[in-house]
Amino acid sequence: MVKIRGIEFQANTDNDMGLEFYNLSHRYGFQCPNWPYFRDVQIERMHYMAKSGVLSQTLTTTMHVTTHIDAPAHVVPGTPFIDEVPLPHFFGSGLVVSIPKKKWEQITADDLEKACGHAIRKNDVLIINTGWHHDYEDGDYFTHCPGLVPSAAEWMVEKGIKVVGHDTQANDHPLATAIGPHRNGPLHPHLAEEYKEWSGGIPWDEAFPEWEPVHNILFKNGILGIENVGGDLDAVTGKRCTFAFFPWNWDRGDGCIIRLVAMIDKGQAYRIEAGEEF
Repeated sequence: MVKIRGIEFQANTDNDMGLEFYNLSHRYGFQCPNWPYFRDVQIERMHYMAKSGVLSQTLTTTMHVTTHIDAPAHVVPGTPFIDEVPLPHFFGSGLVVSIPKKKWEQITADDLEKACGHAIRKNDVLIINTGWHHDYEDGDYFTHCPGLVPSAAEWMVEKGIKVVGHDTQANDHPLATAIGPHRNGPLHPHLAEEYKEWSGGIPWDEAFPEWEPVHNILFKNGILGIENVGGDLDAVTGKRCTFAFFPWNWDRGDGCIIRLVAMIDKGQAYRIEAGEEF
Protein backbone atom coordinates (compact mmCIF):
# COMPACT_ATOMS: atom_id res chain seq x y z
CA MET A 1 0.00 0.00 0.00
CA VAL A 2 1.01 3.60 -0.56
CA LYS A 3 -0.47 6.67 1.12
CA ILE A 4 -1.05 9.70 -1.12
CA ARG A 5 -2.42 12.92 0.40
CA GLY A 6 -3.73 10.93 3.33
CA ILE A 7 -5.51 8.21 1.32
CA GLU A 8 -4.18 4.66 0.95
CA PHE A 9 -3.96 3.06 -2.49
CA GLN A 10 -2.57 -0.19 -3.82
CA ALA A 11 0.89 0.49 -5.21
CA ASN A 12 2.16 0.15 -8.78
CA THR A 13 4.45 -2.76 -7.96
CA ASP A 14 2.75 -4.07 -4.78
CA ASN A 15 -0.96 -4.80 -5.20
CA ASP A 16 -3.52 -7.57 -4.76
CA MET A 17 -3.42 -8.45 -8.46
CA GLY A 18 0.24 -9.41 -8.23
CA LEU A 19 1.05 -7.24 -11.25
CA GLU A 20 3.78 -4.65 -11.65
CA PHE A 21 2.75 -1.43 -13.41
CA TYR A 22 5.32 0.94 -14.94
CA ASN A 23 4.43 4.41 -16.22
CA LEU A 24 6.16 5.08 -19.54
CA SER A 25 4.65 8.54 -20.08
CA HIS A 26 6.07 12.00 -19.53
CA ARG A 27 4.09 14.49 -17.47
CA TYR A 28 1.37 16.51 -19.14
CA GLY A 29 0.43 19.97 -17.93
CA PHE A 30 1.56 23.54 -17.45
CA GLN A 31 4.62 24.41 -19.57
CA CYS A 32 5.38 20.82 -20.52
CA PRO A 33 7.98 20.60 -23.33
CA ASN A 34 6.42 21.27 -26.71
CA TRP A 35 7.18 20.77 -30.38
CA PRO A 36 8.49 24.01 -31.97
CA TYR A 37 5.38 25.16 -33.83
CA PHE A 38 2.59 24.16 -31.43
CA ARG A 39 0.82 26.48 -29.02
CA ASP A 40 1.56 25.99 -25.36
CA VAL A 41 -0.79 23.88 -23.25
CA GLN A 42 -3.29 26.13 -21.47
CA ILE A 43 -5.11 25.03 -18.31
CA GLU A 44 -7.77 27.15 -16.62
CA ARG A 45 -9.61 26.36 -13.38
CA MET A 46 -13.25 27.04 -14.23
CA HIS A 47 -14.38 25.89 -10.76
CA TYR A 48 -12.27 25.62 -7.61
CA MET A 49 -12.92 24.92 -3.95
CA ALA A 50 -13.26 28.48 -2.67
CA LYS A 51 -15.62 29.33 -5.54
CA SER A 52 -17.69 26.21 -6.19
CA GLY A 53 -16.69 23.49 -3.75
CA VAL A 54 -15.36 21.38 -6.64
CA LEU A 55 -12.34 21.45 -8.93
CA SER A 56 -13.04 21.56 -12.69
CA GLN A 57 -10.45 22.53 -15.30
CA THR A 58 -10.58 23.47 -18.99
CA LEU A 59 -7.76 22.46 -21.34
CA THR A 60 -6.57 23.98 -24.59
CA THR A 61 -4.08 21.60 -26.13
CA THR A 62 -2.72 19.88 -29.19
CA MET A 63 -2.85 16.10 -28.97
CA HIS A 64 0.72 15.89 -30.26
CA VAL A 65 2.34 16.92 -27.01
CA THR A 66 4.11 14.84 -24.37
CA THR A 67 3.60 11.04 -24.71
CA HIS A 68 1.02 10.49 -27.45
CA ILE A 69 0.00 8.17 -30.27
CA ASP A 70 -0.47 9.25 -33.89
CA ALA A 71 -3.41 8.11 -35.98
CA PRO A 72 -2.57 7.25 -39.60
CA ALA A 73 -4.73 10.23 -40.64
CA HIS A 74 -2.25 12.55 -38.92
CA VAL A 75 0.04 12.34 -41.96
CA VAL A 76 -1.59 10.19 -44.68
CA PRO A 77 -4.87 11.48 -46.19
CA GLY A 78 -7.66 8.95 -46.50
CA THR A 79 -6.38 6.69 -43.72
CA PRO A 80 -8.06 5.90 -40.36
CA PHE A 81 -8.65 8.41 -37.60
CA ILE A 82 -7.89 7.47 -33.99
CA ASP A 83 -11.48 6.47 -33.17
CA GLU A 84 -11.58 4.17 -36.21
CA VAL A 85 -8.54 2.10 -35.22
CA PRO A 86 -9.69 -1.19 -33.59
CA LEU A 87 -8.97 -1.53 -29.86
CA PRO A 88 -6.47 -4.44 -30.13
CA HIS A 89 -3.99 -1.92 -31.54
CA PHE A 90 -3.83 -0.16 -28.17
CA PHE A 91 -3.00 -3.26 -26.11
CA GLY A 92 -0.63 -6.20 -26.34
CA SER A 93 2.67 -7.79 -25.50
CA GLY A 94 6.04 -6.81 -26.83
CA LEU A 95 9.58 -5.69 -26.16
CA VAL A 96 11.43 -2.72 -24.71
CA VAL A 97 14.80 -2.58 -26.47
CA SER A 98 17.92 -0.54 -25.77
CA ILE A 99 19.39 1.26 -28.80
CA PRO A 100 21.56 4.06 -27.38
CA LYS A 101 21.97 6.98 -29.77
CA LYS A 102 23.63 10.38 -29.74
CA LYS A 103 22.83 13.69 -31.44
CA TRP A 104 21.26 13.26 -34.92
CA GLU A 105 22.20 9.58 -35.17
CA GLN A 106 19.91 7.30 -37.15
CA ILE A 107 17.90 4.32 -35.87
CA THR A 108 18.21 1.78 -38.68
CA ALA A 109 17.01 -1.69 -39.58
CA ASP A 110 20.43 -3.06 -38.60
CA ASP A 111 20.06 -1.48 -35.15
CA LEU A 112 16.68 -3.14 -34.67
CA GLU A 113 17.83 -6.53 -35.94
CA LYS A 114 20.81 -6.53 -33.58
CA ALA A 115 18.72 -5.37 -30.62
CA CYS A 116 15.75 -7.71 -30.95
CA GLY A 117 15.66 -9.61 -34.23
CA HIS A 118 15.95 -12.87 -32.32
CA ALA A 119 13.04 -12.05 -29.99
CA ILE A 120 10.53 -9.98 -31.96
CA ARG A 121 7.17 -11.61 -32.73
CA LYS A 122 4.42 -10.78 -35.19
CA ASN A 123 1.92 -8.27 -33.73
CA ASP A 124 4.37 -7.17 -31.03
CA VAL A 125 4.45 -3.70 -29.52
CA LEU A 126 8.03 -2.44 -29.90
CA ILE A 127 9.31 0.27 -27.55
CA ILE A 128 12.75 1.78 -28.26
CA ASN A 129 14.94 3.31 -25.55
CA THR A 130 17.64 5.54 -27.04
CA GLY A 131 18.33 7.31 -23.75
CA TRP A 132 16.89 10.61 -24.96
CA HIS A 133 13.94 10.55 -22.56
CA HIS A 134 16.45 11.81 -19.98
CA ASP A 135 16.81 14.99 -22.09
CA TYR A 136 13.09 15.66 -22.49
CA GLU A 137 13.04 19.43 -22.04
CA ASP A 138 12.34 22.46 -24.21
CA GLY A 139 15.34 22.92 -26.48
CA ASP A 140 17.74 20.48 -28.09
CA TYR A 141 15.57 17.43 -27.44
CA PHE A 142 13.26 18.40 -30.31
CA THR A 143 15.91 19.58 -32.77
CA HIS A 144 18.93 17.35 -32.12
CA CYS A 145 17.58 13.97 -31.05
CA PRO A 146 18.19 10.80 -33.08
CA GLY A 147 15.42 9.35 -35.20
CA LEU A 148 14.03 6.45 -37.17
CA VAL A 149 14.87 6.21 -40.88
CA PRO A 150 13.07 4.32 -43.69
CA SER A 151 15.06 1.08 -43.34
CA ALA A 152 13.80 0.78 -39.75
CA ALA A 153 10.20 1.29 -40.87
CA GLU A 154 10.57 -1.34 -43.59
CA TRP A 155 12.01 -3.76 -41.00
CA MET A 156 8.93 -3.22 -38.81
CA VAL A 157 6.61 -3.89 -41.75
CA GLU A 158 8.51 -7.08 -42.58
CA LYS A 159 8.37 -8.28 -38.95
CA GLY A 160 4.65 -7.49 -38.66
CA ILE A 161 4.75 -5.37 -35.53
CA LYS A 162 1.57 -3.41 -34.80
CA VAL A 163 2.85 -0.43 -32.78
CA VAL A 164 6.23 1.24 -32.29
CA GLY A 165 7.05 3.65 -29.49
CA HIS A 166 10.28 5.56 -28.86
CA ASP A 167 11.74 8.19 -26.56
CA THR A 168 12.32 10.71 -29.36
CA GLN A 169 10.33 13.64 -30.73
CA ALA A 170 8.72 12.07 -33.80
CA ASN A 171 8.36 8.86 -35.76
CA ASP A 172 10.97 10.34 -38.11
CA HIS A 173 14.39 11.88 -37.70
CA PRO A 174 13.88 15.55 -36.71
CA LEU A 175 15.51 16.77 -39.93
CA ALA A 176 12.97 14.78 -41.98
CA THR A 177 10.22 16.93 -40.45
CA ALA A 178 9.37 20.63 -40.57
CA ILE A 179 12.23 21.24 -38.14
CA GLY A 180 14.41 20.66 -41.20
CA PRO A 181 13.94 21.53 -44.90
CA HIS A 182 10.42 20.12 -45.34
CA ARG A 183 6.82 21.35 -45.71
CA ASN A 184 6.31 24.35 -43.41
CA GLY A 185 9.97 24.37 -42.43
CA PRO A 186 12.68 24.83 -41.80
CA LEU A 187 11.56 25.87 -38.35
CA HIS A 188 15.22 26.10 -37.34
CA PRO A 189 17.10 27.29 -40.44
CA HIS A 190 20.27 27.85 -38.44
CA LEU A 191 20.64 24.08 -38.14
CA ALA A 192 21.55 23.76 -41.82
CA GLU A 193 25.15 24.84 -41.29
CA GLU A 194 25.41 22.98 -38.00
CA TYR A 195 24.30 19.74 -39.64
CA LYS A 196 26.65 20.23 -42.60
CA GLU A 197 29.58 20.61 -40.23
CA TRP A 198 28.43 17.67 -38.06
CA SER A 199 27.95 15.40 -41.10
CA GLY A 200 31.28 16.19 -42.70
CA GLY A 201 29.88 18.30 -45.51
CA ILE A 202 26.58 16.62 -46.39
CA PRO A 203 23.70 19.13 -46.77
CA TRP A 204 20.61 18.32 -44.72
CA ASP A 205 18.31 18.21 -47.73
CA GLU A 206 20.60 15.62 -49.31
CA ALA A 207 20.73 13.54 -46.13
CA PHE A 208 16.95 13.75 -45.62
CA PRO A 209 15.37 14.23 -49.06
CA GLU A 210 11.91 12.93 -48.13
CA TRP A 211 9.26 14.45 -45.88
CA GLU A 212 8.40 12.17 -42.96
CA PRO A 213 9.05 8.91 -44.84
CA VAL A 214 8.84 6.75 -41.70
CA HIS A 215 5.42 8.15 -40.78
CA ASN A 216 4.25 7.36 -44.30
CA ILE A 217 5.61 3.81 -44.41
CA LEU A 218 4.27 2.90 -40.97
CA PHE A 219 0.84 4.47 -41.34
CA LYS A 220 0.17 3.07 -44.82
CA ASN A 221 0.81 -0.37 -43.34
CA GLY A 222 -1.41 0.11 -40.29
CA ILE A 223 1.46 0.49 -37.80
CA LEU A 224 0.83 3.17 -35.18
CA GLY A 225 3.56 5.28 -33.60
CA ILE A 226 3.96 6.46 -30.00
CA GLU A 227 6.17 9.53 -29.61
CA ASN A 228 7.99 10.89 -26.53
CA VAL A 229 8.01 7.73 -24.42
CA GLY A 230 9.52 8.33 -20.98
CA GLY A 231 8.80 7.78 -17.31
CA ASP A 232 10.06 4.46 -15.94
CA LEU A 233 11.36 3.33 -19.35
CA ASP A 234 14.75 2.22 -18.02
CA ALA A 235 13.12 -0.08 -15.45
CA VAL A 236 11.61 -2.32 -18.15
CA THR A 237 14.27 -2.04 -20.87
CA GLY A 238 15.43 -5.44 -22.04
CA LYS A 239 12.17 -7.09 -20.97
CA ARG A 240 9.07 -8.51 -22.59
CA CYS A 241 6.00 -6.77 -21.15
CA THR A 242 2.30 -6.27 -21.73
CA PHE A 243 1.32 -2.74 -22.74
CA ALA A 244 -1.86 -0.68 -22.58
CA PHE A 245 -2.27 2.81 -24.06
CA PHE A 246 -5.90 3.52 -24.97
CA PRO A 247 -6.66 6.92 -26.53
CA TRP A 248 -9.87 8.94 -26.24
CA ASN A 249 -12.79 7.93 -28.44
CA TRP A 250 -12.25 11.18 -30.36
CA ASP A 251 -14.32 11.44 -33.54
CA ARG A 252 -11.96 12.09 -36.47
CA GLY A 253 -9.04 12.43 -34.10
CA ASP A 254 -5.56 12.80 -35.59
CA GLY A 255 -3.87 11.35 -32.49
CA CYS A 256 -4.18 11.40 -28.73
CA ILE A 257 -2.24 11.94 -25.53
CA ILE A 258 -1.95 8.56 -23.77
CA ARG A 259 -0.88 7.04 -20.48
CA LEU A 260 1.47 4.34 -21.76
CA VAL A 261 1.75 1.59 -19.15
CA ALA A 262 3.94 -1.53 -19.14
CA MET A 263 2.71 -4.48 -17.06
CA ILE A 264 4.62 -7.49 -15.78
CA ASP A 265 3.06 -10.57 -14.15
CA LYS A 266 5.94 -12.36 -12.45
CA GLY A 267 3.68 -14.81 -10.63
CA GLN A 268 1.60 -15.62 -13.71
CA ALA A 269 -1.47 -15.80 -11.47
CA TYR A 270 -3.54 -12.97 -12.95
CA ARG A 271 -5.95 -13.63 -15.80
CA ILE A 272 -8.25 -11.68 -18.09
CA GLU A 273 -11.84 -12.69 -17.34
CA ALA A 274 -13.54 -15.16 -19.65
CA GLY A 275 -16.77 -13.15 -19.79
CA GLU A 276 -19.00 -15.68 -18.04
CA GLU A 277 -22.40 -14.47 -16.86
CA PHE A 278 -22.97 -13.78 -13.16
